[in-house]
Amino acid sequence: MRILCIGDVVGSAGCQFLRSKLPALKRFHGVDLVICNGENSADGNGITPQSAQYLFDSGVDALTLGNHTFRRREVYELLDENPFIVRPANYPSKSTPGKGIINIDTGRRIVTLINLMGNLGVEDGLENAFECADRMLEQAESKIIIVDFHAETTSEKRAMGYYLDGRVSAMFGTHTHVQTSDAQVLPKGTGYITDAGMTGVIHSVLGVKTEIIINRLRTKLPERFEQAAGECSMEAVLFEVDDKSGKCVTAESLRME
Repeated sequence: MRILCIGDVVGSAGCQFLRSKLPALKRFHGVDLVICNGENSADGNGITPQSAQYLFDSGVDALTLGNHTFRRREVYELLDENPFIVRPANYPSKSTPGKGIINIDTGRRIVTLINLMGNLGVEDGLENAFECADRMLEQAESKIIIVDFHAETTSEKRAMGYYLDGRVSAMFGTHTHVQTSDAQVLPKGTGYITDAGMTGVIHSVLGVKTEIIINRLRTKLPERFEQAAGECSMEAVLFEVDDKSGKCVTAESLRME
């Protein structure tokens, strides 16, 4: 089974570029399931019902989220109702909209998708991600388990990869918007990449106009974020998973311009 995991899609530019490239990419690689991080898919950050639907209509099968999940109140109802959207499971309140784990029937196999958020440098007050991972795995309905770990530091992502090695089919990192060069299969059979990258404008700082971020870092004064425009790229990782064992066979990072 071939599972494509797409890095954070940023704004309408990223959404439109994904739509222009995804159908051909799916055919070329024989992709069975497309997972995409959509927490920045709305212009200005966050996700809206409109940006979510745009990604689904473009060929995405399931959406993962992150620290911008709840920026737009209009998406709260959708998080509860849509069975193909998952948000970080380690938000501590039972009343938090959405769900941290979903089981997707692909028609060929059921795939369990889990979303976690790191505890270092992202948000305070979250359940420990490692303990939450243990709890989520108890709810998995399949041997084929994919985890999006939305985290800031490479050390926490690497640690989580080895913690889950042999227990999940694949783990891909998101949040930093910069694709890492370490797509691999870990020793016990889990596919891994520290960060799948970004889908959005190439000449930007994480999708935002470069001059805005430079001024903010240089002067320490607040700046209103505006998304960049221009040529885009789509970054992703392709995992090939054995249907019967749930182990990953290959892990390959991809980039399309």
